[in-house]
Amino acid sequence: MRVHTRLVRASTALLIGVVALCVADGATAAPGDPGGRRFTPGAPGAGDAYFPFAGNGGYDVQHYDLDITYTPPAPDPAPLVGQLSGVATIDLVATQDLDRFNLDLRGMDVQAITVNGRRLREATPPARGATVGGPAYWQVQDDEARVWELMVQPRPKIRRGETARVVITYGGQTTRPLDIEGALYGWVTVRDGAMVVGEPEGSMTWYPVSDHQTDKATYSFEITVPEGKVAVANGLPARDPITEDGWTTWFWEAPDLQASYLTTASVGDYELRYSETADGLPIVDAVDDALTPANAATTDASLALQPDMIAFLEDTFVPYPFGSSGSIVDDDSVGYALETQTRPVYSRVARESTVVHELAHQWFGNAVSPERWQDIWLNEGWATYTEWLWSEDSGDDSAQDSFDAVMAIPADDPFWQLAIADPGPLGLFHGAVYDRGAATLHALRVEIGDQAFFEAAREWLQRYDDSTGTTEDFEAVYEEVSGQDLDSFFDVWLRTPSKPTTW
Repeated sequence: MRVHTRLVRASTALLIGVVALCVADGATAAPGDPGGRRFTPGAPGAGDAYFPFAGNGGYDVQHYDLDITYTPPAPDPAPLVGQLSGVATIDLVATQDLDRFNLDLRGMDVQAITVNGRRLREATPPARGATVGGPAYWQVQDDEARVWELMVQPRPKIRRGETARVVITYGGQTTRPLDIEGALYGWVTVRDGAMVVGEPEGSMTWYPVSDHQTDKATYSFEITVPEGKVAVANGLPARDPITEDGWTTWFWEAPDLQASYLTTASVGDYELRYSETADGLPIVDAVDDALTPANAATTDASLALQPDMIAFLEDTFVPYPFGSSGSIVDDDSVGYALETQTRPVYSRVARESTVVHELAHQWFGNAVSPERWQDIWLNEGWATYTEWLWSEDSGDDSAQDSFDAVMAIPADDPFWQLAIADPGPLGLFHGAVYDRGAATLHALRVEIGDQAFFEAAREWLQRYDDSTGTTEDFEAVYEEVSGQDLDSFFDVWLRTPSKPTTW
C-alpha cells in the first residue's frame, strides 16, 4: 500500500517517448566460436507496459551487495540535500549470449565499473547505429522521457548460463525524487536521514538495479552514517554495528528473494526494538524517537499486535514466507506506508489497520508479486481484504459490512469508472484498486464458497511463492480449485468500468 496526503489523480493514458538507447541492436558473432554464437544486447526493459524501461533483459540477478555511505542534510535552514556514495556488487547469470546489458540508475553518477575484475572505460553515448569498441559503459539520463539507463559493454562477452560479478562505484546528491504521479519515492531525503520507499520503480534512485519485480534477488547491506544515526534495511542484522572516527556502519542481511521495489535502507533517529512471535520469528522495529506522544502511543499499541496478526494470517493462509518481520516508523511529513519486505515503512504513525494491511502484503505482493504493474490489484485488493478479515476476527465490522459499505457507493460515482485489472500507470494507487479489489475478493468468496475460496488462496501463495503472477494466473487457480468457469465474474468485477450489479 502507498498512502499519500494528496488526492490520487484518476487514471489517464500514458505516452512515454521511446528514446534511442544509443547503440545498434544487431547481433554479433563471437570471433573464433565454432558454434557460431550470436551475441545480442539485453533488452533495456523487462517488458512492462506501464514502465517500459524498468528492469532489463538478458540476465538474472542473483544477489546485490550494497555498500553505502550517506551524509544527511545539514540542519534547517540548509538545503534538504544529502550525499550518497556507494559500491554495488551485483552477481548475475546471463540468460542469453550477452553483448551488453543495462541497469537502471537515476540521478547518480558512475565513477567506475568492473565486470569479472576487468575495468571498463567510460564512453560517450554513441549516435544511434554506432558501436563502442572494447569494454565500456555509458549512461542515458532523460527525465522528460523517464529513461534512466546505465549501459554496460563487457569484454569478453558473457555466454548464456555464465555468471558475472559487476562492481559499480557511484554516488551523488540525494534530494526528493518523484514518481510518475509526482509523488515522493525512492531515496527520499529527510532532515534527519532518509526514508527509502521504492514502489513502483524508485530503487534506481539509490543503487544500480534491474528495477522490476520479475527479477528477484537476495541482498546484503553495509550502510555507513554519521555516529548517532541508525540505518535500517531488510532482513536481520548480520553483525553488530561498528563505530569509527565519527561514523557508524550498520550491517543487514536479507537472504529471502525480494523484488527491488521492496528494498529499503532508511536512515534516521531510530530506537531499535527486538522481539519475536510465539513461534520464534524475529521482529525488529525501528521507531523514530521524535514521534508525538499521541502517535507514539498509537504506534506502540499497533506494533504490539504484530505477533497476533502474523498468527492470524498464518492460520488463514500459509506460514509466514520470510525469516523476519518488523517495521520502520519515521517521523516525516511524506504521508506514506509501504510494505518494504520484512520491514514495512510507516510515516508518523503506525495504525492497527495499516499494520495488518502491510503485514498481509508480505504474502500478497512480496512473496507473490504482480508480474505486471497492471496486476497491482492482486497486492492491494488482498491486503485491504485482510483488513476486513482482521476487523471481523477482532469483533468489529464484518467482511460483509465492509463489502456493503463499498457497494453503497452510488453507481455514478467516479470510483466505479476504473477497470482495476488495468488501471493505467496513473491509477496504480487509485482507491478503487484497494476497495473494489477487496470487494472483488469478497464477492468471489460468496460466489464459490469459503472452502474453495481459502483453498485457492493457499494454492495461489504456494504455487507462485518467490515468483510473480498475473490476473489471468489468479483466475486460473480459482477456476481449477472451484471447478467453476469464472470468466464472466472476473470480467464484471475487474475489467468493466462500471458498478457490478449481476455476476
